[in-house]
Amino acid sequence: MGKGNMKNFFLFIWETVKIFIIAALIVVPIRYFLFQPFIVRGESMEPNFHTGDYLIIDEISYRIRDPQRGEVIVFKYPNNPVHRYIKRVIGLPGESVEIKDGKIFIAKAGNTKILDESTYFTEPILTSGNYLFNLGENEYLVLGDNRAASSDSRAWGLLPEKYIIGRALFRAWPVSALAKIQTPFYQAQ
Repeated sequence: MGKGNMKNFFLFIWETVKIFIIAALIVVPIRYFLFQPFIVRGESMEPNFHTGDYLIIDEISYRIRDPQRGEVIVFKYPNNPVHRYIKRVIGLPGESVEIKDGKIFIAKAGNTKILDESTYFTEPILTSGNYLFNLGENEYLVLGDNRAASSDSRAWGLLPEKYIIGRALFRAWPVSALAKIQTPFYQAQ
């Protein structure tokens, strides 16, 4: 290999290394500070999410605003923060939430309403058990969509805000279900 060829070879290697460095400088911050992948495991969010669904989690929204009722969030399981869970936000800080007779009652400032979940359930759903939760500052009540098969706030209590990683933003897999995850219009009635 002559001097010119050797110089071209090293220039090619240097250009390739620069591309990888630039790509890493772009991808790593996005991956670790803005968006993160999450693979659904288990049936607690069926029929809306299934085992193997590959979701993109938005980690930045909750630095700007608080989680909203109806949003699907990913969080560190409070009893073992190594594990990640996915659930739907039902109760917000400062509210009283009562689960009774299969319905969810939300009370704040003396006003009580029955929660209407028809925007993301095609059939009426009953939430089992009798519970009363008084949410403090920075606490959320979260439930799985498959209420009969979900380990959620009914089993382990309220979710402190510090454990929330982010909201489910986009379903990337399976391709047939590729979609932005809409926050339902989730109003108490």
